[in-house]
Amino acid sequence: MRITGISTHVVGTPWRNLTYVLVHTDEGLTGVGETRMLGHTDALLGYLREAEANHIAGSDPFAIEDLVRRMKYGDYGRAGEIVMSGIAVVEMACWDIKGKALGVPVWQLLGGKVTDKVKAYANGWYTTERTPEGYHKAARAVVERGYRALKIDPFGTGHLELSHRDSLYAVSLIEAVRDAIGPDAELMLEMHGRFAPATAIRLAHELAPFRPAWLEEPVPPENLKALEKVAAKVDIPIATGERVHDRIEFRELFESQAVDILQPDVGHLGGIWETRKLAATAETHYMMVAPHNVGGPVLTSASLQVGFTTPNFKILEHFNDFADAEIKKVVKGAPQVVDGYFQLSHAPGLGVELDTDAAAEFPQRQARFDLWADGWERRVPAPRGGAS
Repeated sequence: MRITGISTHVVGTPWRNLTYVLVHTDEGLTGVGETRMLGHTDALLGYLREAEANHIAGSDPFAIEDLVRRMKYGDYGRAGEIVMSGIAVVEMACWDIKGKALGVPVWQLLGGKVTDKVKAYANGWYTTERTPEGYHKAARAVVERGYRALKIDPFGTGHLELSHRDSLYAVSLIEAVRDAIGPDAELMLEMHGRFAPATAIRLAHELAPFRPAWLEEPVPPENLKALEKVAAKVDIPIATGERVHDRIEFRELFESQAVDILQPDVGHLGGIWETRKLAATAETHYMMVAPHNVGGPVLTSASLQVGFTTPNFKILEHFNDFADAEIKKVVKGAPQVVDGYFQLSHAPGLGVELDTDAAAEFPQRQARFDLWADGWERRVPAPRGGAS
């Protein structure tokens, strides 16, 4: 079996574009992969056109490790977010082809299951009025839907510092959310790399009474010493990793021991097998894995293949019941959350199929997501120029 070519389909929403890639073979089998780019969709499509000619066409879709290595190193230049995302979508599709050809789900090819279900946490649910009352109502709807975990960034447009007034308001939002979801549900606290260490530490202490399950990206991701400073002074587990795009670059995070939960994005890290390798290394450092997952149903399914086979897999992020929920119809067999969990699927490959006709109903958009703009949490287009 050989790859004859690829085709790309971009599903657009106001704040994100989802890129789907179909990998075609000479035996009629087709696999699908997906990633989500912020502001770089056209760059990804351009890379994939070149990679198709240079690496992908003519390759054996079963020889996944070989194809990934050629795509990563065969152009000599250091692979970054765009290249690793291009690798990821093709890699996922090859696993999908391999599973379909052998009649087994991808998780079976990764060593078999270690669990029958993966816990989900909700994100994208707070696209509502930014008030304690609005967030209380929205959070209550999440748990009524069966979720037992959710995540929130309550810090507005905070950057490096947060004023006393804004800090009190953020605390009031978290207090309302905790009251809505009850004492047993997990509440993940997202900082999006906003703060200097002193501010992150102060806010962590102020929000500790509401028992956050983790503190995510408390400082910008470029400076591990800053992260170590935060980790040394807070008791809340630290989560990070979504903006690290190469498995090898996690080495310093492991060495620092400043992180408790790794958050690789399967769609940016080079795909399913690269993420599974990373998870195995994390296991030797007694760290949990909770992939960043802001994509659609195909990326969710790919992430679940890792989850069902990984002993130290904690939980999986899920947007698609809340923000842009209508995009679920572009994929047949989209994973569903039932009573707070994704259930094991025995469907061959990734267990999902892209409906290209449905995808065409959501054309590519000039999607923008600006965390420094007022109202970013509503996930509607930010005005050019950022925050006012």
